[in-house]
Amino acid sequence: MAVTTPDGSTVHTSLGQGWGRSFDMKWVIIGLCIVVVAWLALIPLGFLIWQSFASTSTAQVPAVFTLENYATAFGTTDSLGLMFNSLKFAFGTAAFALVLGTFFAWVNERTNTPFKSLFFAMSIVPLIIPGILFTVSWIMLASPQIGIFNQIFRDWFGLTTPLFNIYSLTGMIWVDGLHYAPIAFLLVTAAFRSMDPSLEESALMSGASVVQVAFKITLKLAWPAILAAFLILFVRGIESFEVPALLGLPVGLRVYTSAIYDAVHSYPSDIGLASAYAMALLLVTSLGIYYQSRLSSQGSRFSTVTGKGFRPRVSDIGRWRYATAGIFILYCIFVVALPFLVLFWASLQKYYAAPSWAALHNLSFAAYGKVLAYPGFYGVVWNSAKLAIGGATVVMLLTSVICWITIKTKIPGRWVLDMLASLPLVFPGIVLGLSLMIFYLNFDIGIYGTLWIMLMAYVIKFLPYGMRYNSTSMIQIHKELEESAAMSGASWFTIFRRIVLPLLKPGLMAGWIYIIVVSVRELSSSILLYSPGNEVISIMIWEFWQNGQYIELSAFGVMMITALFCFLMVVQTLSKRFGVKDV
Repeated sequence: MAVTTPDGSTVHTSLGQGWGRSFDMKWVIIGLCIVVVAWLALIPLGFLIWQSFASTSTAQVPAVFTLENYATAFGTTDSLGLMFNSLKFAFGTAAFALVLGTFFAWVNERTNTPFKSLFFAMSIVPLIIPGILFTVSWIMLASPQIGIFNQIFRDWFGLTTPLFNIYSLTGMIWVDGLHYAPIAFLLVTAAFRSMDPSLEESALMSGASVVQVAFKITLKLAWPAILAAFLILFVRGIESFEVPALLGLPVGLRVYTSAIYDAVHSYPSDIGLASAYAMALLLVTSLGIYYQSRLSSQGSRFSTVTGKGFRPRVSDIGRWRYATAGIFILYCIFVVALPFLVLFWASLQKYYAAPSWAALHNLSFAAYGKVLAYPGFYGVVWNSAKLAIGGATVVMLLTSVICWITIKTKIPGRWVLDMLASLPLVFPGIVLGLSLMIFYLNFDIGIYGTLWIMLMAYVIKFLPYGMRYNSTSMIQIHKELEESAAMSGASWFTIFRRIVLPLLKPGLMAGWIYIIVVSVRELSSSILLYSPGNEVISIMIWEFWQNGQYIELSAFGVMMITALFCFLMVVQTLSKRFGVKDV
């Protein structure tokens, strides 16, 4: 369109160009992410609330509105005992795992301790081992009846009573804390790696000791990451199932997940009561998420990555580095080597027997041949690989945008978006799988009975973990970097792709690795959503367990642990080439 100006000249304009200048891709991307997160989070939440007020239905009696589920869940003496046991177990597990993970993260990132590169990969191995396998290995090590430790002390020192009892609350905390300490390690490591060490160096030059610097500067700057790690570990302890089921139920120690499992697997399934139990967890977690979101909104207090370049350095701790290296080695022995060796020993037996000279005559690799010849074995592995890599990639990219919204913007109510993305933390996997199954049976869009519904379950389940990994790195990116790029004419998409995502790389990579590893062993939601031809590794492990094929289960566990360990080493090597150290 031609327009004549007052001086007589003619200017050609275009409505399309005006629309192009007013159209901002940022709001499209942000809008889509908000819609996706709300859809993923509200479907299981809506089903949870609805079912908590519904009575048990049968073929003859339909479900009706009732408050009986809440009366049973909160109005009895048993329910108070369940809550007390759950809180003790979750708090103890979170505290133990957090102390271990934070200590090893500090040693790995801030000291000159030997073997650090090897330890990073070894520390992930407990996450590789499925909960059932890890718990069974510790039963073989510390059971009062068959535990190898107790047998050694009985034979060497003549003890008449077992020295270790894994069937106790302390044993439950020990096993679950060891198993999930790498969560805190990865999360706090990402914060330490993104932290400008100039403040620590200034304190050291002023005469402060390494310990003083660690407590007064390093840990204070990493406080958001530490709080996020504790929140994840606490909620993970609340929803833990394998450890309480195998170690607590035999001695009458019941927690909420035990009650939820009993309700879901009763006949007919009492989903209403299970949902009422889960609503209590929803309330506790929502309060924690809101507080952590308030802390994240003050992220500028913890920002150390600015427009000035820096190069991370480590502190020389002198002879103490040999002590920390020794602690590394002990950790690897008790958490990695011994459980793996117990599984490996069991995989070589015709039936389980404690290590002895007599048992050496029964060694055989026949179990490995049975696993490789298992029907659909290679299809199972391929299905798990697709779901793990696809789910991890979707989660980390989606949560990177959500974290930018909640931390870097002033949009009113942004904490609600953070809470929505974190809501799946409270959903037991069985309840999540059941909610998706019922919803997509009633609203058929063609994904039920396919890998797509399992991918959706994985994305929902691990969405909160992506939020925590990305938020700890996002907090430390100062806003001046984005402002400088915007003043130079860069669009939001360019700024996000060229500046934000590269600086998020430590958190992105750590979260991506973690989600891939735990996706491979995800069982609770998969068991209700898989169909013939769409089985995954966790389902294969479950079938071995249900069939009593413990030797084959051990052999498959050894193979899976070895494969995932090699995967982690390859990822770590490739990450160094792209500028991310020890990822």
